[in-house]
Amino acid sequence: MNKTKTNEPSAGRTEIIYEMDSRIAVITLNRPEHMNTISAPMLEELAGCFVRANLDPEVRVVILTGKGKAFCAGLDLTAEAGGGDDALLRRGSIKTHLKIRNAPPINLFDMDKPVICAMNGSAAGYGLDTALGCDIRIMANNAKMSIAFVKRGIVPESGGTWLLPRMLGWATAAELIFAGRTLGAAECLDLGLVSKVVSVENVMAEAKVLAMEIAENAPLAVQAAKRMMRIGFEESFPTHVQHVFLQLLPLIQTADFMEGIHSFLEKRKPVFKGC
Repeated sequence: MNKTKTNEPSAGRTEIIYEMDSRIAVITLNRPEHMNTISAPMLEELAGCFVRANLDPEVRVVILTGKGKAFCAGLDLTAEAGGGDDALLRRGSIKTHLKIRNAPPINLFDMDKPVICAMNGSAAGYGLDTALGCDIRIMANNAKMSIAFVKRGIVPESGGTWLLPRMLGWATAAELIFAGRTLGAAECLDLGLVSKVVSVENVMAEAKVLAMEIAENAPLAVQAAKRMMRIGFEESFPTHVQHVFLQLLPLIQTADFMEGIHSFLEKRKPVFKGC
């Protein structure tokens, strides 16, 4: 596979790395010495990476991961403790970097491209909500998910209160959120929060194997399926069936649809072009 790095810094080190690996966009949080906590400038950059991958027709799957031992320990609260003018959550400074309607959790939720979270390490706070916002999670066996928001005097601010009840049911989500639980990898797997637990050395390899499997399918169909799943959260069944039918109509006009039929009849592997 041809691997091309993009957005390399001219001086210093970029805090988010965006790479194209064949048809897979790999977005890496790159503050390992700070456990990949998210600084204010990183919010806008991360949102931009999600939008970029979603709009790029060459991208079929996205992998989100972290550099070093942690996936993401949340927002960088160093300034919060001192209460300075550069505090991220207080004094309104976050507004200078990002508007809520263009925040990473919103961009992540709106993405039609499948997103795999390669959890190379633990996730907490904002990092946890971001991991939960991905479609699929593959987790290192030594990693943890910390749902300890209430132990810091806040709530899951970036999607956890919406996602966890839908993933786990009300009672289980309530217990985890109200008690501020931290879960090990085995517990996350048992609850269905992650698809697979592997050694930390194999997290990215497993994520790429799955990404390649997805990327080999008809991309317009995969994206439409994700779009319908997302819309289905808020629809009645009859309404959803109608929307799926309307989504199906343009798909059957594509070259990929014909390729799917011909490859099936010819007993060969399909080659989809995304058109």
